Amino acid sequence: MNGGQIGNVDLVKQLNSAAVYRLIDQQGPISRIQVADVSQLAPASVTKITRQLLERGLIKEVAQQASTGGRRAISLTTEVAPFHSVAIRLGRDYIQFSLFNLGGEELLSESQEFFYTTQDDLVDGLTAYLRQFIDSHQTIINQLIAIGIILPGLVNPENGVVEYMPNIKVDNLALADIIEHNFHVQCFVGNDVRGMALAEHYFGASQDCQDSILVSVHRGTGAGIIVNGQVFLGFNRNVGEIGHIQIDPLGEQCQCGNFGCLETVAANPAILDRIKKLIKQGYESSLSGKEGLTIQDVCEHANIGDELAKQSLIRVGNQLGKAIAITINLFNPQKIVIAGDITQCKDIVFPAIRRNVENQSLTTFHNNLPIVASEIDKKPTLGAFSMIKRAMLNGELLQKLLED
Repeated sequence: MNGGQIGNVDLVKQLNSAAVYRLIDQQGPISRIQVADVSQLAPASVTKITRQLLERGLIKEVAQQASTGGRRAISLTTEVAPFHSVAIRLGRDYIQFSLFNLGGEELLSESQEFFYTTQDDLVDGLTAYLRQFIDSHQTIINQLIAIGIILPGLVNPENGVVEYMPNIKVDNLALADIIEHNFHVQCFVGNDVRGMALAEHYFGASQDCQDSILVSVHRGTGAGIIVNGQVFLGFNRNVGEIGHIQIDPLGEQCQCGNFGCLETVAANPAILDRIKKLIKQGYESSLSGKEGLTIQDVCEHANIGDELAKQSLIRVGNQLGKAIAITINLFNPQKIVIAGDITQCKDIVFPAIRRNVENQSLTTFHNNLPIVASEIDKKPTLGAFSMIKRAMLNGELLQKLLED
């Protein structure tokens, strides 16, 4: 019983500190009186917490001009420059590193090819590249407070264990523990699309709403669902496998073993395969004879009127719209965000998505529902940083820094 009470005291401390820090971060410059007012915490508690945050250098005092012409009020704002974190985007054949300050500003970024076929390859390579990245930027890095990693697959974000990856066999890989053991700094690991959805909520297109769905069309098709400002996670901490909604029972076989999944139609490799097949069959297109066809080529040619490219992307929009309609009926979001190269053709793809959404979801749910392009698609590591940001705002990382 006693242990439980001690745990509760620590949790209350963490939650109270987080509430104060969150207000200063999101509404600063803000006075201590306003913080007490909004957070409903006792002024004495606010004073104590802000003193700790000031001593740790996480917030600073700024003088605000008093509107009454009287004495200047002292307000508080967060300090972001000295606190650095490394954000990593692990792809199927590449790895990208960025250094961020606590304000979400990317200070530098590096990317390289990274091929791995086993769990050991992955861990050894990741650790070596990370060590190299940190060592070579030692002069820039001030206080390294955390490392964030996003990757394709199923991850338990609470303990940083990777349970499944689409390209290699993993056996409950405790990636966060391994990184923490090697680098002596807290590590957060999450799914790439869920991380992107969170980044979109903190820094991108869905900053203005509490409930949104991000649908990502890259090598696979996935979704990240934000409910009440939090990433929605199910029983095994993963929700949003929209790519495995069956949209055509007689369709191609998917890598998951089923037939006709959305991913067999609305993912970059599927789009390219189908276009190559149609060109081979004799369909006319300005893309025929093009070596090393890419999704960028398809978008470019669709935008200048190539009928085959255009119709292929409308088909993708139609199928995406069907799957998105299902998620709209389930979650009633305020906004749909689409990420991926196909957004270069949003005048072609988005009307097809909307048509299907309007045909297949509840009117009250899709009326005035914005469908927009991602704003952070070109910043792949921001998803990894957003998990660090979340750990500051919910107090998990914040508490660790206050105890250091």
